[in-house]
Amino acid sequence: MHSRFTVVFDACVFYPATLRNLLLQLATTGLFRARWTTEIHEEWTRSLLRDKPDIAPAKLERMREQMDRAVPDCLVTDYETLIVGIELPDANDRHVVAAAIRCHAAVIVTTNLRDFPDKALEQYGVRAQHPDEFITHLIDLDPGTVCYAIKTVRSRLKAPAFTAAALLDLIQAQGLLEAATKLRGFVELL
Repeated sequence: MHSRFTVVFDACVFYPATLRNLLLQLATTGLFRARWTTEIHEEWTRSLLRDKPDIAPAKLERMREQMDRAVPDCLVTDYETLIVGIELPDANDRHVVAAAIRCHAAVIVTTNLRDFPDKALEQYGVRAQHPDEFITHLIDLDPGTVCYAIKTVRSRLKAPAFTAAALLDLIQAQGLLEAATKLRGFVELL
């Protein structure tokens, strides 16, 4: 199954490792098509290096390459000419909307909802959704596939290993309150 429903991941959802890993694993399920840009990559890696200067830039470059390989056709290009006509509270976010327009995305997944007001986005047929709302919709759509994706993420966590309950606590602590609550009903599948 491969969905035509397209979303653009904003840089802020790539910054926390657990959220990034969860969204990328979900992006491989076929429930939706995930897209981002080189500029979005640059934004999240720049923020991570600013906050954690001990991380080797080469490690982040490898991570970016792995992300791009894991999700086929994820990079949006040729959106730059659209930026100038977009009005947002923060002009630095216009490139995200331009990418969404170019790839016909229905949703921008972001934790910065105030930077993407409905009124500014509706003319482009795009909505901003918090990752909690986005993942909750995916659970409602196909709980088995979402549970399998989370189980896959959990299986890769080795240092330290996580129980399903501990991973749900971590997901909840990262602001995915509703998704974590729904997933607790499926804990035996995680």
